[in-house]
Amino acid sequence: MTNRVIRNMGLGLTLAFGLAAIGMASKNAASWSIIAAKDAPTARHEAAFSAHKEKLYLLGGRRINPVDVYDIKSNSWIKKSMAPREFHHVQMVTIGDAIYIIGAFEGRYPAEQPIDRVLIYYPKEDRFAEGAMIPKERRRGAAGIAVYNGKIYMLGGSTNGHIDGYQPWFDEFDPKTSVWRTLPDAPDPRDHFQSVVIGDKLYALGGRLTEQKIGKVFENTVARGNVFNFKTGRWDAVDDAPIIPTPRAGLIATGWKHWVVLAGGESGTRDTAHDEVEAFNTRTGKWESWPKFVRGRHGTGIALVKRKAYVAAGSGNRGGQPELDTIEAIKLP
Repeated sequence: MTNRVIRNMGLGLTLAFGLAAIGMASKNAASWSIIAAKDAPTARHEAAFSAHKEKLYLLGGRRINPVDVYDIKSNSWIKKSMAPREFHHVQMVTIGDAIYIIGAFEGRYPAEQPIDRVLIYYPKEDRFAEGAMIPKERRRGAAGIAVYNGKIYMLGGSTNGHIDGYQPWFDEFDPKTSVWRTLPDAPDPRDHFQSVVIGDKLYALGGRLTEQKIGKVFENTVARGNVFNFKTGRWDAVDDAPIIPTPRAGLIATGWKHWVVLAGGESGTRDTAHDEVEAFNTRTGKWESWPKFVRGRHGTGIALVKRKAYVAAGSGNRGGQPELDTIEAIKLP
């Protein structure tokens, strides 16, 4: 069965399952609000945004950018060191006192190239370091990155920027030993998405099959998700896979309690970035519609601190403009 057939089947199933999910009452009575912070970060998109010890770190994005840190207590942005190189289309993860940057691109659209190694940022020292090389035959950008039991997992992504090259590849990286291990391919390839781990499972939801060479940059969204079970070492049956209610790529994903939360994104259906926030309940197998962003955005991350979610930067429209420098937040259920 071809990828396009799978994608079309997923879109059909979206009508059956996704629309019903959107109609469900929200489990979160709060709403997103723009924070009137002191100063502002460097506007950017295709960046990474995450929490580390109750401070929020904004890294990367197209061009070489400084590290911007949002201090929740003082409600202010602080500029730190410049990145040593360009890295974008990345989902960063934290282990201990280090932030790991894996599965990123560098270079200009549409022929971006995967970065050849792991990059590490140490927040306490405000210092970047080069880590292990990524095996040449497994390098890609716009991949989903997640942590499970101290190891980092890289899923999907593209080997050839926006031209083509989307993959179903799945790899494990041990930051203690710098050893890579190839794992079973996912049932479906995808790029421009973010991975989430809940319990003993990794969820890959959303994303697309980017093919600029045939004029399909935004259109080939992937509706069907894939779920990997770390206990069994296998992918769950595709018949049981979640179908995302609003197919889109460049979305922002995080895990909260038993929910996989998908926010924002871009697609071929609209010029403005998506503002939808949809949560997959891993206990019930159902989707919930959560409050929308104040400003639709894609190409960034979500940071969680003390029952609050924060999102900053990103692009306000499909593609790369306008780059945003705002931050908004919501109290989580």
